[in-house]
Formats: sequence, C-alpha cells, structure tokens
Amino acid sequence: MDIQFEKSELMKKLEETNDLSIIEAIKNIFQSEKKDFWNELTQEQRDEIEEGNRQIERGEFVDFEEFIKKYIE
Repeated sequence: MDIQFEKSELMKKLEETNDLSIIEAIKNIFQSEKKDFWNELTQEQRDEIEEGNRQIERGEFVDFEEFIKKYIE
C-alpha cells in the first residue's frame, strides 16, 4: 500500500463531498486520536500518580542504580 497515494485519494474524496456527516465523522476520528491518557485513568490512578510526584518533589525516592544494586550484589 502506497501511503501517499492513499492519502491523495482520500483528500480528493474529501474535497468532492458536500456531505457534512462524512466531514464530521472524519473530524471525530482525528479528535479521538488526540485523547489525553489522563482522562482515561481512574481517580485512584490519578491520585497515586500525583502522590508519586509529590514524593519526588520531597526527595523521597531511590535512584534506579541504587535500587538495583540490592538485587544484583
């Protein structure tokens, strides 16, 4: 499949149509691609991430290298 050819064909069809429902459907496809993952998380997941960020800000974390040393030595 030649992606440039396919895009060109779709653009031609879009330019030729006067069907607003087709245009709206295409817009919706592109808008759904841009979903913010944050909005897909549960409140509990958001709270856990925010708490993790607060812990990092307070310096309450272990560097990965330090963490892994415990398990390889």
